[in-house]
Amino acid sequence: MEFYAFNFHPQVTAGIASAGYVSPTPIQVQAIPLVMEGRDVMGLAQTGTGKTAAFVLPILHRLMQEGHRHVRALVIAPTRELAEQIHEAIGVLGRQTRLRSVSIYGGVSMNPQIQKLRSGVEIVVACPGRLLDHINHGMINLSHLDVLVLDEADRMFDMGFLPDIRKIIKHLPTKRQTLMFSATMPDDIRRLAHEVLSEPVTVQVNPSAPATTVAHALYPVDQHLKTALLLELLRHTDTESVLVFTRTKHRARRVGLLLEKAGYLAASLQGNLSQNRRQAALDGFRDGSYRILVATDIAARGIDVTRISHVINYDMPDTTDAYTHRIGRTGRAEKTGDAFTFITSEDEDIVRGIERVLGEKVERRTMNGFDYKKKAPVRDMEFHRPPREPQRRSKQNNPGSCRYNTATAAPQKGRQGRSAEEPKLRSADVWKTLQQVSAPRSSSGSPARKYRPYNHVSNR
Repeated sequence: MEFYAFNFHPQVTAGIASAGYVSPTPIQVQAIPLVMEGRDVMGLAQTGTGKTAAFVLPILHRLMQEGHRHVRALVIAPTRELAEQIHEAIGVLGRQTRLRSVSIYGGVSMNPQIQKLRSGVEIVVACPGRLLDHINHGMINLSHLDVLVLDEADRMFDMGFLPDIRKIIKHLPTKRQTLMFSATMPDDIRRLAHEVLSEPVTVQVNPSAPATTVAHALYPVDQHLKTALLLELLRHTDTESVLVFTRTKHRARRVGLLLEKAGYLAASLQGNLSQNRRQAALDGFRDGSYRILVATDIAARGIDVTRISHVINYDMPDTTDAYTHRIGRTGRAEKTGDAFTFITSEDEDIVRGIERVLGEKVERRTMNGFDYKKKAPVRDMEFHRPPREPQRRSKQNNPGSCRYNTATAAPQKGRQGRSAEEPKLRSADVWKTLQQVSAPRSSSGSPARKYRPYNHVSNR
C-alpha cells in the first residue's frame, strides 16, 4: 500500500512526496482512514511507529477542506522536545498547504507565541502548563476547535499533567473529534479515554513488545564502576550516534561532562537546562555535532533521530514500559540497533520483567580486561554535589536585624537557655526598646510616629 491510496488533498499529497514518504507504517494504515472519517480514535503504539504522521496528515487534509484563520486543531504533548518535533512535522508535511502552526511551551518568552496566535494559525501544538497560561490570560481562542489530539497520554500521566488536561478540556467545544495516542493503557489513561472520547475505535500496534530490530545485552557492574565501564565500552564498540539514559538530571549532567572530558563529542539533555541549550543539544545530536547524548527519560521524549546505533542504559529504568520506550530510540526505520544495560544486584526484579516481555533470557556480558574488582572509594565523589557555601553573618550585632550574631553576643548559656549575664526582661520592656531602636526620627530627634505592636490587626 502507498500513501496515494488515502486520497489526500493534492497539496497534502505533494507534502508527503517532498518529505520522501512512500509506504505507510502499520499504525498509519489502521488509523488514517478512521481519522479521515471523523471517528474518535484510541491509538496504542510505541514511539517510532509513525504515529505523528497518523494524525498530522488527516488533520491537514481536513483543514484544507475548510476555512482558515482560526485555531482548528490542538495537539497536546508532554514535553517541549516532542511539541517542537510535532510542529516541525506539520511544517514538513504541510509545506504546500499554507496552513500555519505554532508550538507553545514553557521555558521561553510568551510574547512571540502571543504574536503568532494573533497573526492567525490553524494548528497549535502545546504543552499543558503553558497552554493553560495562554487560556487564563485570554490569549488563545479555542471556540472553533475541530480536532483535539492527546499525544503520549501515558507520559503525561507520569508527569502529573492529567489535572491540567482536564482543565483545558473544559475550555474546548464539546462537539469535536478527539484522538488519543499512548504506548500503554494504565487505569488512569483508560478513565481519561472514557471521559474525552466518544464511541472511540481502538487501533493497536505491538503495545508492549520492544522492536525486533534491537539486540539486547546486560552488563552486570557495581555502581561505582559504571562510568569506567561506559568509557571502556565506547572505546571497543563501533558506534554511530549513542543515546545514554540516566535516572537523574544531576547524573545526566555529570556523565555528559565526564564523556566530554574524555574527548567525546557529548552533550546532556535534562530539565535544568534552558530551552535554548536543550534545543542546541538536540539539534547537535541530530546533525552529528554530538555523537553521544546523555539524557533522562523525561528529557528524551521527542528525540526522533533515525540513525541512533546504540542505546545505553547507564541506570536501569523503573518499569518495563520505560525500558521499551528507551530502546525504541534505536533500531528504527528498519535499521538494526543495540541496547546495552548496566545492571546492579538491585535490578534483578526489573530484569526478570524485561525478560518476560522479550520472551527470552537476555545475554549477560563482561568486558575483557576490565577490572570489575576495583573497590569503591571511601567516599565516592563522582556524583557528589558540592556543599552550599555558609551564609555570611554580620560582624557586629544589629538589634534591629533578623540575623543576630550569636557568636559575639551570646555568652555561655545557662540551664534555662538564657545567659547567666542576660537580664530577665518583661515583654513591655522589650517592646519599648524596639520602639526606641526602630522608630524613624524627625528633624527634632523625636519619634516621627508611634508604632503599633506587631500583632495589631488593621481593618483597612
